[in-house]
Amino acid sequence: MRALVISGGGSKGAYAGGVAQHLIQEQGKKYDLFLGTSTGSLLLPHLALGDVDKVYELYTNVNQKKIFNINPFIIRRKDNREFVSINFFSSLVQFIKRKRTFGESKNLRKTIQRNFSEAEFLMAQQNVKDVVVTVSNLTKNRTEYKSIKEYSYKDFLDWIWISCNYVPFMSLVTKDDCEYADGGFGCMVPIREAIKRGATTIDAIILESEAMKQNKILGKNPFSLMVNLFSYMLDQVERHDTVVGKLAATHKDVTLNLYYTPSRLTENSLVFNKKLMTSWWKQGFEHAAEKMRNADDNKLK
Repeated sequence: MRALVISGGGSKGAYAGGVAQHLIQEQGKKYDLFLGTSTGSLLLPHLALGDVDKVYELYTNVNQKKIFNINPFIIRRKDNREFVSINFFSSLVQFIKRKRTFGESKNLRKTIQRNFSEAEFLMAQQNVKDVVVTVSNLTKNRTEYKSIKEYSYKDFLDWIWISCNYVPFMSLVTKDDCEYADGGFGCMVPIREAIKRGATTIDAIILESEAMKQNKILGKNPFSLMVNLFSYMLDQVERHDTVVGKLAATHKDVTLNLYYTPSRLTENSLVFNKKLMTSWWKQGFEHAAEKMRNADDNKLK
């Protein structure tokens, strides 16, 4: 069985969309399994239906308002780089309401439902072997994988939304008497889970560069420093998942193809910029094309 795995990465999901477009439309790859975390979970239902054009429309038109009903960020730009500082007003509102997060992402749940209908859900449920999203169960301190085959339409939309909730900047969700957050806290790249579910060939899109070539600029206030620290933590989880995935693939004789970003795309993946995301989609498409050309050249040698 062939599986498509997409890591977490917020707005960098546009890059993954470009890679997936080339894999599906240009290389003609057919996938049985689709597994993703966070932004990967948003991409996969439509990719499972082969609706690449819809994914492009979504990822090149999303903005902060479609994600946050309470936005914890103020974005400032200097020398083509983006810097994040706290939105003191929204944080005060959250404090007054006795909430435990700086922001709320209920608009994202509405966006998911508007763009993935029940008819599409049933079609994906019936036509592919599985679509699986990763979530973090904070109450039971474990990573969980939610299959489209096991849930109703509304429940599965909840799991997609939960997979994307980057706490404490987005919503902390209570479901089935447990509190859940972004799947990336437990598993950023679910390669090993794909192997457990029977994948023999895996294309994994990892929304980070193999080697960091640009120094990060750490935040100048406690809030922006916290964003940097969470980013660092998820980078380490991602590297761990990739190493474990490679070892599992070698042990099980699974063909594993990795697609990284050529460079660090953004300082904060919770910033959604139409121009940048359109550019990243194109970069992803071109990177997949170049990888295929190099593979063909190596075969000829």
